[in-house]
Amino acid sequence: MASTPQGPNSVPSAPQNERARTIAGLLLDVGAVELRPTDPFTWSSGMVAPVYCDNRLTLSHPQVRRAIWEGFADVLEAEGLERVTVAGTATAGIPHAAWLAEAVDRPMVYVRSSAKGHGKQARIEGVVEPGDDVVVIEDLISTGGSALDAVAALRDVGATVRAVCAIFSYELDAAAAGFRQADVPRHVLTTFSTLIDVAHDRGDLSVDDLEALKTWRDDPARWSVEHGGRRPE
Repeated sequence: MASTPQGPNSVPSAPQNERARTIAGLLLDVGAVELRPTDPFTWSSGMVAPVYCDNRLTLSHPQVRRAIWEGFADVLEAEGLERVTVAGTATAGIPHAAWLAEAVDRPMVYVRSSAKGHGKQARIEGVVEPGDDVVVIEDLISTGGSALDAVAALRDVGATVRAVCAIFSYELDAAAAGFRQADVPRHVLTTFSTLIDVAHDRGDLSVDDLEALKTWRDDPARWSVEHGGRRPE
């Protein structure tokens, strides 16, 4: 059954909440998302955060990757996007885009982070024609920069980007602002808020840990500085 349509700022319906909780649990099971409120991670940006996501780990788990492409397929059906070209972001979005494209029998391409330095110096690998409808597949939305960069590259060749779909979102305000500015819908299979609720319900987090994680979600920049990290630019 298809999921209920979800716009960039809408609240998931009950079926989507159930799916979001299921996928959150799977990500926790395989260690794709780790929560360490008392021993935080340092991100590549220099920010300190109590959460780290590495969705590449999902590649090794057939049950998890199936749940992901089935979730994406539900989004395409619900949004009337069955006739799109599926575009993966390099590199982590590529395998999920490939599994989805195979499942729904649609063309697939991927978008490099920068143009290839030889040959045709392509930024987009595969065939995208002007006017083609495209959905971008991303593994993670943090600030949204890599996904929106892919959106811009596809628009540069004349494609119409109908949506960005991602496995997980940290729910940072910078991402919401970026997607609004780019005027592209985003659909996320599960979120930081859902994941910490699932972790708490499973007994993986104490009440104090849950509150610390909620504090980070409310103001990641302040939390980073208070814990010895950088403030995002």
